[in-house]
Amino acid sequence: MAFVIAALALVVGSAFVGWLRQPRELRLDPPIAADLERYRLMSNGISGAPPESYFALGKPYEADAYNLSQGKRLYAWFGCAACHGDGRGGIGPSFLDGWWLYGPEMVSIVASIRDGRPHGMPAFHDRMTTEQIWQLAGYVQTIGSYTPKVAAPSRNDDTHTRPAENRGPAKILFEQGPEGVHPDQGPSP
Repeated sequence: MAFVIAALALVVGSAFVGWLRQPRELRLDPPIAADLERYRLMSNGISGAPPESYFALGKPYEADAYNLSQGKRLYAWFGCAACHGDGRGGIGPSFLDGWWLYGPEMVSIVASIRDGRPHGMPAFHDRMTTEQIWQLAGYVQTIGSYTPKVAAPSRNDDTHTRPAENRGPAKILFEQGPEGVHPDQGPSP
């Protein structure tokens, strides 16, 4: 009997510690969601500044395993792999080759997802919520990361074709940096 009580106490204690470490916010407060819409892009549409609330929240879409997993789910649900593959590209640009047409910053990725880009990237502002756009952007940024992260989305059960998202897959696959010149991007950096 004492063993059962000790085991039950261990399970309850572990669940409580896990909840303390990362509580789930299943719905973003409407004022915060509205504020996430107010990011500022530079005049050329590349890079910019996220809203202050993003920093106040602790950059949750870049460093939170739950949001990264949600972004991974959205990547599959909205068919991003049809163009971008597992991050190596295809019809759409690669996230792993070191080239980011509009910059690797969260604001640039959010703008690309929300508003679309020329030459094939559709706009998703009418199909996704603001929070979903930020979650997907966090996952996309993680795919093309050159620096390993602590947080990671869940792994797929299928065969792994590249390193895990939190291991800095771009750095592992492309140690030499960006691949050669892309005709639509000008000279190499």
